[in-house]
Amino acid sequence: MASLPFTYLLVCLSSLTVLLLISPSHSLTCTSQNFTNRHVYTNCTDLHSLNAYLHWSHNSTTSSLSIAFVATPAKSDGWIAWAVNPTGTGMVGAQALVALKRSDGSMAVDTFNISSYRSIVKSNLSFAVSAARAESSGGVMRIFATIALPEKATAVNQVWQVGPSVTGGLPDKHDFLPANLNAKGTLELVTGSGADTGSPALAPALVPSPAGTGSGSGRDKSAGDNGGASRIGRSNFDSKQ
Repeated sequence: MASLPFTYLLVCLSSLTVLLLISPSHSLTCTSQNFTNRHVYTNCTDLHSLNAYLHWSHNSTTSSLSIAFVATPAKSDGWIAWAVNPTGTGMVGAQALVALKRSDGSMAVDTFNISSYRSIVKSNLSFAVSAARAESSGGVMRIFATIALPEKATAVNQVWQVGPSVTGGLPDKHDFLPANLNAKGTLELVTGSGADTGSPALAPALVPSPAGTGSGSGRDKSAGDNGGASRIGRSNFDSKQ
């Protein structure tokens, strides 16, 4: 009987060793993440697919949404993307912010208006984008940006994605595994929820932006003030949806 406590101690020590060996990326949550500019966002969400995270602040006074999207690309030289579709539920019409590495190794955020299933072309988006920039460290990429919302918007239907490579400055095709196909949901600006409501939202026109996006300084001018009464249409960055 004297050996029982010793056996129990060995089991406890073994379990502790396993926990310590678990990669930090598996135990990481949005609340433990920090950024180089030390900016703190009002809300954060552990997205349900692709081990991705969204930090965000909504300013109803200026009708803007400031985001920091965090994800690991499918491969080290890959890309990550966060998008909004203001007009529908599929890939067509998705307005995407894509972080990728330039040929000189620097990080950049490019904007893509996915106008068809066959065409992925850099272009300005249908809403204003400011302070867009990207970072990469420890195998993780981050997108920072502020986007203009319709007045009194209460929800953003979002989609996110990761890909393996970049060719000629353009993101190559991502996988079509369940994790990729399920990378979509509705961001509730009023409740602070990143959960997928399971139903598409209404789609009012977004604020047009002739200027598109730029590298910016990365400063976030929005505050965490929630409110409103309309929605942006649900989005999907997949060609299979």
